[in-house]
Amino acid sequence: MIGRGHSSPAGIATGQDRFHSLSEWLAWQEGLHVREIDLGLERVREVASRLDLLSPDYHVITVAGTNGKGSCVEMLQAILSAAGYRVGSYTSPHLLHYNERIRVGGEMVTDEALCRAFAEVDRARGETSLTYFEFGTLAALYLFRQAGLDAAVLEVGLGGRLDAVNLLDAEAALVTSIDLDHVEWLGESREEIAREKAGIFRPGAVAVCAEADPPRTLLEEAQRLRTRRLANRLDYHYREAGRRWDFECGEQRLQGLPRPALEGSFQLQNAAAVLALLTGLREVLPVAREAIEQGLREVRLAGRIQRVPGPVELILDVAHNPQAASVLASQLRERPARGRTWCLLGMLRDKDCAGVGQILGPLVDGWHVCTLQATRGAAAPLLADSLRVAGVEGEIAVHESVEQGYRAVLSRARPGDRVVVMGSFLTVGAVLPLISVPVGAAGR
Repeated sequence: MIGRGHSSPAGIATGQDRFHSLSEWLAWQEGLHVREIDLGLERVREVASRLDLLSPDYHVITVAGTNGKGSCVEMLQAILSAAGYRVGSYTSPHLLHYNERIRVGGEMVTDEALCRAFAEVDRARGETSLTYFEFGTLAALYLFRQAGLDAAVLEVGLGGRLDAVNLLDAEAALVTSIDLDHVEWLGESREEIAREKAGIFRPGAVAVCAEADPPRTLLEEAQRLRTRRLANRLDYHYREAGRRWDFECGEQRLQGLPRPALEGSFQLQNAAAVLALLTGLREVLPVAREAIEQGLREVRLAGRIQRVPGPVELILDVAHNPQAASVLASQLRERPARGRTWCLLGMLRDKDCAGVGQILGPLVDGWHVCTLQATRGAAAPLLADSLRVAGVEGEIAVHESVEQGYRAVLSRARPGDRVVVMGSFLTVGAVLPLISVPVGAAGR
């Protein structure tokens, strides 16, 4: 048994196991490899081969993109589970517990299961060095092999072509939206980045392109690889129909579907891409309309325009690039606050803080920026300078930590105001325990 939920880090190591707790394993992995990010499949494929992970007996689905990956993974997991399939999902990063990254049957794996998997990966790697993400990916695949899955939904960590998740050949791959992010690794244009993300496509497999107007290179790669392409507005279509929506892909026609239980009209684009992928897999993973409706109604995802009601409304969003900030801005405009809007912002150094500030500046009355206590975390004064470069006017308060900034912004807010917490998984993850919101909860 893999186990259910998050357990305490009790000692479980035996024999030659290197560590006795999950926290020890994770701390060690952070410094194991010479670089935090080291794209390439040679090392991780070698270890996966030793563990016999390269030919899984379950259906493999991969999801890549700049924004929307988490939403698509959750919708796929919810719909397939509602259809009666046993599903594993692998996502990153996490908000509160590392265990959130690996779930079987909708439940987080336990510390004990993770420690056992890490020990097996450690034994198999020998002298091969692995990054933190590669180690976790191999552990997820090891646990999935034991779990008796029907399908696994794997979120690409960075890019696509050279990401560790791409060591498996997916029967269906979905690329969500594409924007400028991680340019130092993926390229400085949408066309270059799209080519990297298209690396998850496989000849003869389903290849879903979710954007209405994707970079031409994404469609070119899908054609060059002779995939079973399903592209938004070319091969499948959707439209809003009042409070519901309609979907069409070939002979598949679904009318009057419920909207996804995730905030934002943009989620229809994600939901349509998910239904296109499931249409492409209908011969091996058939899904009835009832399961689709149930999955759309029950899907939950913390930290994505997650609303926490109260005298001062909280909005938690991991948005960390201009494209995601634009989506957040549209939601703030659609549902204006009675009072002032405050923003608690913490970001990584390699993110476009100025671009985010330009988009959200007209909607925010007061900013509280905070230093993220992480290797790549941006110092609060740097964030403040970036916001001023972006032309943000008014108060910008600087704080040494997310916790300090959160308490400060709440002391300023009054009933009818709202506080937007954003900029990183680390920012939202630091605030969640302070408001006692379950990690699986999601506002509507």
